[in-house]
Amino acid sequence: MKQSDIFRDNADNCLQLAERAEGQPTHKRYSRMADAWTALAHEQDWLDGEVPPVARRFPQQREA
Repeated sequence: MKQSDIFRDNADNCLQLAERAEGQPTHKRYSRMADAWTALAHEQDWLDGEVPPVARRFPQQREA
């Protein structure tokens, strides 16, 4: 199993915990943890060369 898949499994677990959370603060905490695990999975995919780096586009300056 790839490292990014393990991270996605962790994110899924956090989402399940968020659904069962009894209070709003706990729900938000697990939701944020799921977002963080998902971000780590995307980063790991990039590190493994499975997704290309994101091209940054900067606005071109016009000459006056």
